[in-house]
Amino acid sequence: MTDAIGYERIGDIAILKAQNPPVNALGYDVRIGLMQAMDRAEADGAKAVLIYGDGATYFAGADIREFGQTPREPILPDVCDRIEASPLLVVSAMHGTALGGGLEVALSTHYRIAVPSAKVGLPEVLLGILPGAGGTQRLPRVAGVEAALDLITTGRHVKADEALKLGIVDKIEDGEPREIGLAYTQELLDRNAPRRPVSEMSTPAPVDFDAVHDAVLKKGRGQLSPATAVRAVQAATELPFKQGLARERELFMELMNTDQREGLIHAFFSERAVGKLPELKGVDPRPLNAIGVIGGGTMGAGIATAALLAGLTVTMLEMSPEAAEAAKGRIAGNLQGALKRGKISAEQFETLTEQALTLATDYAALKDADLVIEAVFEEMDVKKKVFTQLDEICKPGAVLATNTSYLDVNEIAAITKRPADVIGLHFFSPAHVMKLLEVVVADQTAPDVVATGFALGKRLGKISVRAGVCDGFIGNRILSTYRTCADHMILDGASPYQIDAALEAFGFAMGPFAVADLAGLDIGWAVRKRKRAEGLHPQARDSTYADKLCEDGHFGQKTGKGYYDYAAGPKARVPNPDVMPLIEAERAAQGIAPRDFTDEEILRRYMASMVNEAAKVVGEGIARRPLDVDMTLLFGYGFPRYRGGPLKWADLQGLPDLLKDIKSYAQEDPYFWEPAPLLEKLVAEGRTFDDLNKEAAA
Repeated sequence: MTDAIGYERIGDIAILKAQNPPVNALGYDVRIGLMQAMDRAEADGAKAVLIYGDGATYFAGADIREFGQTPREPILPDVCDRIEASPLLVVSAMHGTALGGGLEVALSTHYRIAVPSAKVGLPEVLLGILPGAGGTQRLPRVAGVEAALDLITTGRHVKADEALKLGIVDKIEDGEPREIGLAYTQELLDRNAPRRPVSEMSTPAPVDFDAVHDAVLKKGRGQLSPATAVRAVQAATELPFKQGLARERELFMELMNTDQREGLIHAFFSERAVGKLPELKGVDPRPLNAIGVIGGGTMGAGIATAALLAGLTVTMLEMSPEAAEAAKGRIAGNLQGALKRGKISAEQFETLTEQALTLATDYAALKDADLVIEAVFEEMDVKKKVFTQLDEICKPGAVLATNTSYLDVNEIAAITKRPADVIGLHFFSPAHVMKLLEVVVADQTAPDVVATGFALGKRLGKISVRAGVCDGFIGNRILSTYRTCADHMILDGASPYQIDAALEAFGFAMGPFAVADLAGLDIGWAVRKRKRAEGLHPQARDSTYADKLCEDGHFGQKTGKGYYDYAAGPKARVPNPDVMPLIEAERAAQGIAPRDFTDEEILRRYMASMVNEAAKVVGEGIARRPLDVDMTLLFGYGFPRYRGGPLKWADLQGLPDLLKDIKSYAQEDPYFWEPAPLLEKLVAEGRTFDDLNKEAAA
């Protein structure tokens, strides 16, 4: 037997202990060990088998090192079938997490006991696949079709008490898994409890699977795995168990061969790799307990909320007592949301708002802060005044951070006597909800300050991405380009509404013009005015129709009108009838004869502009790796996760064809469509963006 499964015998019970740290993943050694241990238990004359996990958890799921590889036999479905078919009575004692294959192993045992803190789930759809070791066939038989569809199509984790109600576990008992498992197994033997294979339970009653399939596909914005999982559960209601397993395997293999599965696996691994930077190896972050936030608007209040929820004390600095109280109201409103969702208790709410949060109107209140983040108006002169004050007041070693979205962090740092302490921490609104944090490293930022930025991001539960200094950093620089591409298509004949629809069909939660309305059209207006003041390139195309909306006071959702009319509420997106006449007047003024665009051409141009600019961002070192771009777009800009990110999407589409399209677009607009040197280099060498990720990880 392998060392991954321990074996002992107590009375009539053979005890199988998973010992494959850190999470008892179901790799080859564990699978072969389970098969051998079951053989031994039956040969030994035992009457029952107890399976539990050593350490922090029961089987937490598949071994991620095997992702994308052909697994060695025995494969997990065979292991589960072998356990279930045993003539002995087989019991699982669960603690920690029984996820994916871990829950499928538990469902293949005849009885299940869990500690109160245990969690179970089948999250395979989040990786672009479905449960492939009987989960779609066994779970409906124990929990019913509706509960199984909910768990399998969402991938959500279920706590032990809910699992008990659903019939997934049979008993909850506090204690050590081995001890409660032994007692429960002996109790079952003492009362001569029968074997209870799930496969022999009655076939669950069907539901309207076509309606469920269509609803799940729509909710997932085109993601295939949840909708395909519906068909696998359907098989559990229509086919005998063995044929149902075969249908599950068939659908599983279909998903294994999709680009969506590859995109989701890429997102899974990239999410774990993005915060691991070679430059920070062995570099300790600075102490981080008390932080200051300057500016209590939507962004500052969101940052303060996130910090409070992470256990930090926060000093909120505003210009007047009235503004400070208004900021406290915004923070309290955010924390009320956490209270309603059960994230904090009423007592914790009181502590966070009355003890952990301090209001101030004098910079002197920030003298003991470990880190200060400014979230003031997006103007360089305003930022410089703030940092001049911080330079005078803050203690030596305090990290001075700017939340700027576009501005030059080097220029901000240069106003201080301590540029090594200055960093950009670009949060995304609402900052207590959005997962992305761009850690913007200026030329003189000290390594331990960078480490502190990443430590803060981790503490706040963010996905932190390292970015270099340029206009807009990673995300907003790329956004500016693909949004400009959309503006060009509008001048040439597309409508904002066709573009939004095409991008939402691709999987974006919202198209670019709906997003602009949500963020506020005044933001883009300010950027356009700044860039025009700095001087546009002579070949750059420009348009002013959107400025006219802003000049009339239409800033999107917050004013009730933008590209859409929100008179019926924020979700009632009705095209604003004033927009198309403005666009048509602009076309006429520029002498443009509009043409029709297909949805496919809109998508191709939009994505090509995104990929081309992203390749420039990587080529210039603003992003260190392609995966940094992918994670920025996934977590900050609504890019569909199942596509993996723009550069993963580009790899899957094929870089040569994409470059060919970009060069064809360049014939009509050589300035905007100048091919990225890195993209040309990769195509010439027959390589991909993912090759660069692998090189960076080596």
